[in-house]
Amino acid sequence: MSSTLPRIFNAGPPIGVGGQSTITLVEAATFCLSDQLGDIHPCGTQGLYYHDTRVLSRWELRVDGHPLDPLTVLAGEAFKARFVLRMPPRAGLADSTVLIERRRLIGEGLREIVTVHNLGSEDTALTITLHADADFADLFAVKEGRTHLSGAEAAVVGEQLRLSDHDDPGRGLLVTATGRPQVHPGTCTWHAVVPARGEWQTTLLAQPVVGHHPVRMSITEEDNPSRRIKAWRASATNLTASDAGLAHILRHTESDLGALRIEGSVRVEDSSGGPPAYVAAGAPWFMTLFGRDSLITSWMALLLDGDLAVGTLRQLAELQGSTVDPLTEEEPGRIMHEMRRGPAGDRVLGGSVYYGTVDATPLFVMLLDQCRRWGADAEIIDELLPAADAALDWIDHFGDADGDGFVEYQRKTDRGLANQGWKDSFDAINDVTGRLAETPLALCEVQGYTYAARLARASIAEARGDVTTAERLRGQAADLRKQFDEAFWIPESGWYAIALDRRKRRVDALTSNVAHCLWTGIVPDDRAAQLIERLADPAMDNGFGLRTLATGMGAYNPMSYHNGSVWPHDTAIAIAGLIRYRHLPGATRLAERLAEGLIDAALAFDGRLPELFCGFPRDQFRTPIPYPTSCSPQAWASATPLLLVRSFLGLEPDVPGREIALAPLLPERWGRLVLADLRLGPATVTIEAEGSDGCVRGLPADWTLTEQSGRPPLQVPNMSDKEV
Repeated sequence: MSSTLPRIFNAGPPIGVGGQSTITLVEAATFCLSDQLGDIHPCGTQGLYYHDTRVLSRWELRVDGHPLDPLTVLAGEAFKARFVLRMPPRAGLADSTVLIERRRLIGEGLREIVTVHNLGSEDTALTITLHADADFADLFAVKEGRTHLSGAEAAVVGEQLRLSDHDDPGRGLLVTATGRPQVHPGTCTWHAVVPARGEWQTTLLAQPVVGHHPVRMSITEEDNPSRRIKAWRASATNLTASDAGLAHILRHTESDLGALRIEGSVRVEDSSGGPPAYVAAGAPWFMTLFGRDSLITSWMALLLDGDLAVGTLRQLAELQGSTVDPLTEEEPGRIMHEMRRGPAGDRVLGGSVYYGTVDATPLFVMLLDQCRRWGADAEIIDELLPAADAALDWIDHFGDADGDGFVEYQRKTDRGLANQGWKDSFDAINDVTGRLAETPLALCEVQGYTYAARLARASIAEARGDVTTAERLRGQAADLRKQFDEAFWIPESGWYAIALDRRKRRVDALTSNVAHCLWTGIVPDDRAAQLIERLADPAMDNGFGLRTLATGMGAYNPMSYHNGSVWPHDTAIAIAGLIRYRHLPGATRLAERLAEGLIDAALAFDGRLPELFCGFPRDQFRTPIPYPTSCSPQAWASATPLLLVRSFLGLEPDVPGREIALAPLLPERWGRLVLADLRLGPATVTIEAEGSDGCVRGLPADWTLTEQSGRPPLQVPNMSDKEV
């Protein structure tokens, strides 16, 4: 997931936040990067960001002029943290008697409660100072290191500190505080006497100013991110596991996806009159709508919250391409890559929306059929169907510009992304010797997505009685499957090429991309059997997941962004593909082994899988080695455990057909898994599974339960409690 920055198009992944000591908080379109003291320093990438703009570049707390000593950071949710600090001991003393807590919560701004505890037996006099400043730098400039250190225009308005952007006076930040501080440009100061065994407290509020008006951020418990997340959890599926480790991971998944939900609408409203929620791609740099990332994350999260997928589709449909614009790479029917709202967004992207992605468009069609099967209202499917048809039209014409039957990409200007699949760094597509492939390129997984998209739209057509459309699309899918196998299969190697280059030559490196082809079902069984053997080899499986590029390939580097690292979502898609081919020898065994590695990796990262980690073999390092600029939390990494659960449950609902397919194959380590209050259209069911046994409770009497293999439904006496 590379950002569309001009200077990094040919330089690999974006510059990261730098180091394990960075504390990242995220809530919808706001995120905050600080050190372990809670301080934000006026250099580097730390800051409070709101809608792709850094609205705080300095936020430092000092007591008697000195920085504090860190004790610990407690962060139970993605959007809040508690920094526990102490005042350094005074000269001649071994211990400190002053404890400071900073309770921080972000939302439409930042709220912080600073509490000073006097643990001594005497009253203590302290001078407490907060230094605040802002540079209002665009997110792109911060990531590139192009920011300057000039501060904002600072003014004192009563007991408030107002910071204004030099370039746009309507943009700013308002800092307010309780406790009657002395306010000067850049500082708030309190002279406090803290009683023995007592405490002193102030509440700080940093509110972004947009169009000369402060953005409202409530400081009450009735209206803050905690309450919003609580309301969302009440409507989402409740996932529990008897294994403590998996349960911990699932709790992190729920919390992080909740924080990455954005409820503000780009242009549309849902049927109830409120804005539809969609999922941002990840923190810290991708807190915005991304086509590919948001679509895949929504797919993974269907068993937790189906509304997230519907909201994502509706937002993307509203932004679907309608004209030809080489600068933004917009084309009729094309699904966008990313949207930005910062002050430099138009200059960097050519507009606020950039369309340079080759895979979001077929993924859109695939997800629409999944939403239908998982119970989305028929009216919503009807609403989105024209967008799906426009997407297929883009595939047939703009996607396959040379008419060879494959979907290719090539950027339209030197400002666009050089690679436009999910591996979008400049050096991601290379052959077995490491030589970079020349565009236009037809990626193997994109052909798989196109195959699945045509079948998905055929299923929708068939359900609506449109037999002609269904037959036409199934015929196109069958033709593509045959043509793909002939063009991409490398018989002497036993795997598919990652791509066809501009001369239609096979780019022959062994990559994880081929596992996406298993996921979509474009691979014939005889080829799949060989792929399973290749993926099971230690050259691909590093013990914690599937490498993006096999060892032995010319470009392999375990510390590379896309050429040897492990991406959890990528491994999860491979596992889903392996389970799809569970009838083949070794498929299930490899799926379980890869899942075991991912679970161990998640626990090594305290339950939160990062965007990616290094691909060193497990026998070299006992724990996964972090990739230094990895996003965390990141949407499809956070949703990875959900796809694992769905895959090993063999869960495939068909709400319009009143049927649920379930074929549990849970790893022994997981113990018992329960999905309570799973909403499937008009039905709300509970699924319990352990090993190969499963039960669906609350299933309506006119629904059937089948095994995923397609066996006839089991006859059980109580049709509301059905088992497989």
